[in-house]
Amino acid sequence: MDFAFTSDQEAIRDTAARFARERLAPGYRAREIDGKIDRALIREMGELGLIGADLPEELGAPGLDSVTTGIIIEEISRGDISVGYVQLLGSLMGSIVAAHARPEVADEIVPRICSGEAIVALGLTEPRGGSDAAHLQTKARADGDGYVLSGEKTSISMAEQADQRTDENNPGAGGVSAFLAPLDAPGITCSSFDDVGSKAVGRGSVFFDNVKVPARHMVGTKGEGLRQVMQGFDYSRALIGLQCLAPAFASLEETWKYVTERVAFGNPLAKYQGVTEPLAEAQTLLEAARLLCYKTLWLRDNDLPHTAEAAMCKWWAPKTAFQVIHRCLLTHGHGGYSTDLPHQQRLRDVMGLQIGDGTEQIQKMIISREKVGRVAVPYA
Repeated sequence: MDFAFTSDQEAIRDTAARFARERLAPGYRAREIDGKIDRALIREMGELGLIGADLPEELGAPGLDSVTTGIIIEEISRGDISVGYVQLLGSLMGSIVAAHARPEVADEIVPRICSGEAIVALGLTEPRGGSDAAHLQTKARADGDGYVLSGEKTSISMAEQADQRTDENNPGAGGVSAFLAPLDAPGITCSSFDDVGSKAVGRGSVFFDNVKVPARHMVGTKGEGLRQVMQGFDYSRALIGLQCLAPAFASLEETWKYVTERVAFGNPLAKYQGVTEPLAEAQTLLEAARLLCYKTLWLRDNDLPHTAEAAMCKWWAPKTAFQVIHRCLLTHGHGGYSTDLPHQQRLRDVMGLQIGDGTEQIQKMIISREKVGRVAVPYA
């Protein structure tokens, strides 16, 4: 067992950490107020090789491993968890496009993802249901040399900032096909939500009013769209775990420093076990969750099963991160309750990822299914 990163991975970590510290952390609050991530900032990350690092070399990407991708998203999210969505979508959607899109489409899209010139969002959820992802109402009908899309997708991260979206259409897991739809295609309109957190990412709905897409924009085999996306979730869920843990680690580091400097009753707060023991517990839980996430990515790199581990990352890491940040906020007293400190924003941002990409209940059902089979699935 080797828990050390390689020298190359440490160098990439240093690059990502420096960028997060110098370019992201100072603007964390401002990006929430603006409600967007500056595209020039995204292109800077692309120039540094910090987007889609795991995508294939033959498509102009670095072609690195999953663990290294986890290192990048962890460090970026330490500076701004919302900017970490760029890495998350880059790797998730880029890998789907690289593996399943037609070669000429992948040749066009993947390099633009890695350079920061394009963002590809995922449109899967519909208004009638979130976790019931297979039973969709949006339709795709063949029309000449392409398809016409009609319907609504909702709860889409970066709905108004993306350039392309993959959209799943037709009811039933065996009848879902995926399409790459350009944001500026005629008939596409967007609406945004006023969410509690992740305001720099933005979440919204996309409406398809007889949107024509060429046949070459079908991603993968007809009827296999849902399976393609679900396979990608085993990867994205481990990345999400690290994305959530990073701001929790940042809050905890700031809180350790605070309790050594803040004096009460003639002593630093760190003198009192009632203050330090909850922080020690938080440190333990964060370290354990982080190791689980990297183990999952290591399993993926070694072509070993990791569906259950990915589900563990997805329900436990965001929940743990939320609880730790909450503890840090309370430890700072009314200072933590103020918007002058970042704990409240981190708390709100992390909370959204306890929902997106699969709820706690869905993840536990996946773990149970992996242990005892489909008898653990209520709808099977």
